[in-house]
This record gives sequence, structure tokens and C-alpha cells, in this order.
Amino acid sequence: RTMPLSRHTGQIPESTWTLGFREMTEPWKGAVGCLGVAVFFAMTIGIISWQALEQSPEQWVLRGRAAGMLWERGRGALLLRALPAGRPVLAIAVGSVPATEPPPPRDRCWHDGGQFCYSWEEDAELRLSLEPPAAPGTECYGVRWTPLRPDVTLKDCFSMANVSWYGGPSVRAQRWPLNGAESPAQPLVSGDLSANPEGFGPVLERYFLGSTGVTVTVAPDVSLLLSLESHRQFCLETPAGRAEPLHYQLCVSADVAAARQHTAGAPPEHLIRDFPPCRSPIWRYHGPEGSAARIRRGLRSLVRRLKRHRLQEGVVALGERGTAVLAATDLVPSRRRKRQALALVEPLELSITLSPYAGVTSPLFLRSLRGGEAAGYWLSRQPRPGGSSIPLLTTWKGQLCARLNVTSEAALGWYLARARRLRQELGATYVAFEGVEGNSFLEQDVPAPAELEGDGYTEVLAAALATLGNGTIISAGARSSHLPLFVQMSPLRSDWSHAGLKGLIPSVLHYSLLGYNFFIPDAVGGSVAGATPGDPELFVRWLQIVTFLPVMAFGTPPWLCCDAWVLNLTRQCIQRHRDFVVPLLLKYSEEWQSLGYPIFRPAWWLSPTDPAAFTIEDEFLIGDEVLVAPITEKGQTWRDIYLPGEGHLWLDTNTARVFDGGTTLRNYSASLAEVPVFVK
Repeated sequence: RTMPLSRHTGQIPESTWTLGFREMTEPWKGAVGCLGVAVFFAMTIGIISWQALEQSPEQWVLRGRAAGMLWERGRGALLLRALPAGRPVLAIAVGSVPATEPPPPRDRCWHDGGQFCYSWEEDAELRLSLEPPAAPGTECYGVRWTPLRPDVTLKDCFSMANVSWYGGPSVRAQRWPLNGAESPAQPLVSGDLSANPEGFGPVLERYFLGSTGVTVTVAPDVSLLLSLESHRQFCLETPAGRAEPLHYQLCVSADVAAARQHTAGAPPEHLIRDFPPCRSPIWRYHGPEGSAARIRRGLRSLVRRLKRHRLQEGVVALGERGTAVLAATDLVPSRRRKRQALALVEPLELSITLSPYAGVTSPLFLRSLRGGEAAGYWLSRQPRPGGSSIPLLTTWKGQLCARLNVTSEAALGWYLARARRLRQELGATYVAFEGVEGNSFLEQDVPAPAELEGDGYTEVLAAALATLGNGTIISAGARSSHLPLFVQMSPLRSDWSHAGLKGLIPSVLHYSLLGYNFFIPDAVGGSVAGATPGDPELFVRWLQIVTFLPVMAFGTPPWLCCDAWVLNLTRQCIQRHRDFVVPLLLKYSEEWQSLGYPIFRPAWWLSPTDPAAFTIEDEFLIGDEVLVAPITEKGQTWRDIYLPGEGHLWLDTNTARVFDGGTTLRNYSASLAEVPVFVK
């Protein structure tokens, strides 16, 4: 409150003042009037200048012990700072509210020191709150926007200036960090990159990790669109016209590695115990599939060639079409058929492929319609009152199909029983499920049941498929990293771009960061845009990377693409994977089960405060003790290698030399036969 100005208590002779003013001449009256106006303007300018000088453009709105949030008046942004030094952690540009209107010093929640509330009239309401920490050493804030009009679109944009971001969705040309990716605003839902290259990929989470030690986590029940603006910002927004709230949680830790460790969380032990690595390598069958007899001949021929080239170990993977042809064969009793199937690929194992789709003319779909039992077996449009449900038809691999209704226990039970029966009858050790990703209702702009909003379909189906056992492979992951499932990575192009070889390591780091450590990479050399890889150098550099991943997979056998030298190198890499890599994976899978830490780690895991480590996308760690730094440039036989972890020592497995951590090796030489690997 302002104090009243003191004034003299004595009376002023009114008559004398009035009389004197009246006696003034007209010019003097004008001068006095101008002087008054000038004094008024001078005082106004002085007050404005004082406010500009005295009032900071940033205003604290909520403080915790380790951090605090400010409002920046100029651009209308929320700032997150670490205390006590005020280290910048995050800047959030706020959309759809007046940017120049600052919140008042005291808000509607001023009586509660753990909250800040402010309302932009007729636009939106903002509520910030201190929340219970996820782990010791971290501090969390809830951010909740509520629209006050149906036409308000809520949009918060997270700056990439001086912050490298990780997590979120997989994309076609995967980047590490996410700063280099570009995407228009679209629903944050898993999808098939082969069908929609501009969409999001099959593995994603509503979790973003910043190099300043901040995490952004969005609740699964929030309808959410995500846009990526390369090297500028990424934005979270709500769908237009639906008047839905936008809320998420911010957590601050000391650095980026601590932030990831604090949000890890150990997977449920009963779901992960006895999780064996998939037998490696995988040999994908690309032979004739016109009939069961032709498939059998093709499988026998592939196995004979593998034996001839001394590669008689691993798994032969049969695609969905080949599996369907064999499944439709009812020429022999099941026991005899099983013995024949086992004999097809011995001494290797067999993997078959299924999907939750059924063509509308397929025997599977037509059989399910008998007796009217299929009313709930397939996803359907919501019927009108008094009407009957109609299957929601979609396309899968160019065919008009219906999709399994995962909300029906009867449908799931029927589907899982069929998968178990086929696995037994065909003698398969592994069953791969394609088409798990995507929201069929969203793709057709049809309202979805509440349990299938967002990635509900992927989550429900993954949980059901996990009951089939450890030999189950799925094509997508969303809120399912705790399940004992292998995840098949998206196909990559047969080239050196980020959509090909350069995107492999960023994808490895992305999958593992989100908790999907047991993945199967695409076939060596890539499987998109071409038949056999025509570049032996690309095949070799690809082979050198997958040697250090959970599973090695081949689409084109080495004897078809390359010469005898590459064939011999393939044998050496398979042996190195079995003898050196698999024991490492078993060791660090135990750490993942107990602590939730990723198995494949970025350079910043050991150098969490070194900005040089934040953008390294062509190296990765296995646990804390092995660094793999392959060459991903065509024609190159040297590269710079960043050795993380100041104070650590790294042994070069190629030369037996020892180097200090926290340094960069310039122009390290690596011939086509070599892959740089260092052991701590």
C-alpha cells in the first residue's frame, strides 16, 4: 500500500488565490497550463522508466529446494533454473496465451507454497505444483494447462538451444540427439515407417530427456500431438477443438546420466527372470513361397548352403506369407507334420511370423464368421443405437483386412491358442508378430474405445503376447519395455544415410534408452530399396556393428553378396558375438533387471557434463566397460574417437595401447577388416 502524501494543516486563503489567478493575464494562464501538462508527462515517463529499470523481465513463480520456475515476460515463457546458482535447465515457450501479460506477483494459490496458479481470462489456466520426487537427488514439477474455451489449442514448445534431447518417438532417419529430426505436428502414436515414412516409428514413449539433466514425461491419458522443428524446438500440443487439458511432469537432476538413472525403475522381476538371449544369427528366408512343397524345398536348400559354408547355427526365419501357406496345409497328421517341420531346418531352429490382421477373403477370417462368433473378434466401428457392429476394415500389405479386437477376451484367447498350436505343429522355437503398432481408429478418423486411445492397442496386445513365453518377437513397443519380449527394429535402407547405416547406432541408443534392450536389428546391409546389397563395403561395416548387438540377422547370405574374404569375416564375427558379446549382455541384463539402466549406453553416460559427448551418434557403450566406435562413412578408413569418462583408462583391443578417458583420438586408423573396440 502507498502512504498518503502529507499536507499542511493550515488553511489557504481561498479568496486571495482565486483573486490572484483571475487577475493573471491570458498569456500567464497559458504558461501555467503548459507547465502542468509538462510535469504530468515527466512524471508518467519517470514512472514507466522506473518500472522498466526496477522490474526484472523474469519473475519467480515457484521455488523448490533444488530448482525453481520463472516467468519471462518478453516472450511469454516458463524457465526452469537449478538452484542455488540459477543454472539454466529448460525454456518452454507458451502458446495460445497472451505472451506480454505477466502473471501477478501473488497468484490464486499464494497460500500454498507448493503451487502457483494463474488464469488468462477466456483463454487458459496454468497450474504449477511441486510434486513428490521420483528418486533422491531429483526434484519434480507438475505443469497443467486447462483450456477455458473449446477453440483454445494448448501448445508448449521446449527449446533446443544449448539442450540436446533424447527419447520420444523413433523416426525414419533416426538421429541422436533428437535435435536433428524434423516432423510436422501429428499424434504421438506408434506407426509403420514402411507404410508412412513421415510418421513416427514403432517404438516410442512419452518421455524426453534433456542434456541439462531434465526429463519431460507426459501421462498416457493425455491426447497429444508432437512436432519436431530441427535444431529449434519440439512442441507438445492438444488436438484442436476438443478442449482437453495438457499436463506433464518436469524432473531436474544434477546431470543427464543422473536424470536417466533416477527415472529408470527396475522392471518387475517376475516378468523378466530367465530371459535368455535369442539364438543368433537369424537367417531370413527369401525363397519361393507359392506352395508348401516349394517352401519346404527352399528351406532345405538354405540349410544345405549354410552347412556347406560352415554357418549351421542360429535360426531360420519364415515370413508371414510362408507361415500362412504352411499353416493351411492339412495333408498329414499333426505329429508327423511337426517331425517334418523340425527336419526342414535341423540343426537350426525355426521362427514363424504372424500378425493381428486377416484378409477379408482369407480362410481365417471366413472361418471366424461361422456361427456368428466373430462379432467381437475384430475391431469394429461403434454401432449406432439399434444397429449392428461392422468390422473396421483397413489395409495390411496391400490387402483389405480386419484387425484383431484385443479388448475381447474371447478374441485374444482364440488368437493366442492359434499361435500356440501353429508353433507346436510347425516345430517353431520363435514366433514373430508383425503389425502390432498403430491405431486403426486414428488412421481412419473414427472414434476409438477409451482403452484403445493412443497406443492402447499396442500395449494391450504386447501384454497378451508376453504370455506365450520368451521366444516371442513383436514389431513395436509402447509402455511395454518391462515385458519379456524381443522387439524387431524397423527396416533400414541399403545405403550409408541416416535412413540406412548411419541410423543404426542412433536407433540402438534410442531403443535402449527407452528400456527396449532386447531388440533384433534389421538384416545386415539393410532390407529396404533393393534386393541384395550391391556394396560389399556397406555389408562389412554393417556386419561390424551388429556383431555387438543382441542378435545378428541376415537377409542376404554373405556368399551371395560378397567374396570369400567377407564370408570368412562373417564366421569370425559370429564367433566373436557368441564368445565375447553374449556374456556381456547377460552381465548387464542383470543390472538392467535390478536398476533399470540401459544395456547400450551413449558416451555421455560416463561423461555427463561434457558437451562434446552429447552429440556423439556413431559410438556406443556396452554397459560401462566396452566402447564400440565403428566407421559409418563410405570409403573411409579413419575416424576421430571420443573416449568418455575422465579418469578412466581404455585399452585398444586392436593395438593393445592404453588411452586416457575424457580425450579424443584424432584420425584413428581402421581398415575395412577392423572395427575400433576399447575395453575399460
